[in-house]
Amino acid sequence: MKVEEKGHTITVKDTQGDLASFLLKLEQESQTFSKHNLIIDLSSHKGLIAKDVLSFTDFYKKHKKEKKSFVVVASDFDFNSNTKKIMVVPSVLEAHDIIEMEEIERDLGF
Repeated sequence: MKVEEKGHTITVKDTQGDLASFLLKLEQESQTFSKHNLIIDLSSHKGLIAKDVLSFTDFYKKHKKEKKSFVVVASDFDFNSNTKKIMVVPSVLEAHDIIEMEEIERDLGF
């Protein structure tokens, strides 16, 4: 697991390729990320399905409760199958753009 902090956003990248162990490590470190916007970079995973992304629902709910953004990066994903709950984008740059837009919306009171 590789962690990068940029301003008010933390990007966590899975470097092992095992989604279950990555999720377990995230759960162990969840308090570390709770006050930041969070990008989960799963771009190294191939053939992700909506069920894989939905395994991060608990993290999503915690971040939304804290009024923080939560975005998943998945380059090999059928974006038509995505649920409306968790934002999934194909690149880290787009994830940062989404977070920036959500920050502006929160500042404006939406």
